[in-house]
Amino acid sequence: MLLSRYNLKNVHNKKVITPNEALFDLPEKVLQFGTGVLLRGLPDYFIDKANRQGVFNGRIVVVKSTSSGGSDAFDKQDGLYTLCVRGYENGVKVEEDIVCSAISRVLSASSEWAAVLECAHNPLMQVIISNTTEVGIQLVNEDIRKHPPVSYPGKLLAFLYERYLAFDGSQQSGMVIVPTELINNNARRLESIVLELAHLNALDEKFIEWLENCNHFCNSLVDRIVPGANKEVAAEMEKKIGLKDELLIVSEVYRLWAIEGNQHVADVLSFARADDGVVITDDITLFKELKLRLLNATHTLTCGVAYLSGLDTVKKAMDDGIFSQFLSDLMMQEIATAIPYEVPLLQAEDFGSKVLDRFRNPFIEHHWLSITMNYSQKMKARAIPVLLKYWEKYNTVPENFATCLAAYLLFMKPVKQEGEKYYGIFEEREYFINDEKAPYFYELWKKYDSAKLVHKVLSDIDMWDTNLSKINGLELEVTEKLNMMISEGLPAVLQTKKVLQEK
Repeated sequence: MLLSRYNLKNVHNKKVITPNEALFDLPEKVLQFGTGVLLRGLPDYFIDKANRQGVFNGRIVVVKSTSSGGSDAFDKQDGLYTLCVRGYENGVKVEEDIVCSAISRVLSASSEWAAVLECAHNPLMQVIISNTTEVGIQLVNEDIRKHPPVSYPGKLLAFLYERYLAFDGSQQSGMVIVPTELINNNARRLESIVLELAHLNALDEKFIEWLENCNHFCNSLVDRIVPGANKEVAAEMEKKIGLKDELLIVSEVYRLWAIEGNQHVADVLSFARADDGVVITDDITLFKELKLRLLNATHTLTCGVAYLSGLDTVKKAMDDGIFSQFLSDLMMQEIATAIPYEVPLLQAEDFGSKVLDRFRNPFIEHHWLSITMNYSQKMKARAIPVLLKYWEKYNTVPENFATCLAAYLLFMKPVKQEGEKYYGIFEEREYFINDEKAPYFYELWKKYDSAKLVHKVLSDIDMWDTNLSKINGLELEVTEKLNMMISEGLPAVLQTKKVLQEK
């Protein structure tokens, strides 16, 4: 049997948190763009928890914007999914299984756009959440009257314009808009694109005035490792509750959603009162920098190193003594000391220690290959500012960082093209290079040897917004490490570093 509202009556395990019938009748208050595991494992988790406490009392309409797949799984399961929280908190083992009922329904943007716009007529709809990845918040000059518009900002503008018309531009009809995409000042960027798009579409000035004055675009930061499905946990849960869940996800215990907002925002986002993991404050920069650099930049920098070392999951990599030491040195000696924001070193080291513990979580199966998605964009946004700050402070090349750059270049070596998809190869196994720069690297690797390729990439101002080859010694260091990786394998590079340290 499949998990569903009707089949919940068959769940008799008292350790599993299940929704009561009244929760299914709560009104829809949130519009969410994205069905991904991060949204379901963090914002939707907070809303579900608040609903069970009788605090927020509102459900979520999810808009599925991607072309792949459909909303069938959500429809079959009445929007229900199981979140299995696994890990340690304050030294105590935590194992919590929650059947989340925050999602009311899932609509496909491509086939049900009229139903999405109909949500704008709901007076109780107060909040818009999104996670369309870093590349989702981009300006596309398009007609927002399309069904649907192509871009997320276009869809958002179309929805807000529909709401403005539905409520005659009343102040009370404004929305609280909280993007969770991991880009700097995500809400400010989204707002500026939406406003520009409104002008490009020649929307009337009164609407633009309503857009600016009655809606609250709130920068936010999400921090929780939610790797998604886990076959072992899924099998365990199926035995535990007697139901199959095609949407089951696993997350760590740690959770943070930091949101910039005033008292009005706090009042609308009342679900924040249900969990200390939601922080509403006037400035989230400190939270953002700690997480962006020590967790995300570390993940991004080391994903290629780990995958090309034959370590497919984060946990397996952290169990490898040589790799674990490499990652720790990178984080604590290079990243923590060069965060491009005024962060006390002790605070950075404390946060970094917690991140290392989170990486070692034995319950989380986080695959490095999934972390390589949008590798190039993540390197630019998360890691390169640290490199530039390190060079500014110490006038030397961070060795571990250079190793990571070399591994990035090697990982981004496509050996096969199938249509618009590109594949690399490691130990005779092909892997998908899920990166918009794959065609760029496909051509570079065909034309140049490693030294020229390193120079071409590091000096590509369009790619990095700066010429990295001007960092004295970086080009030589990366080239040497790349050549060693090619000739001897990546583990040999890490082993050599370990031998040198011991001397």
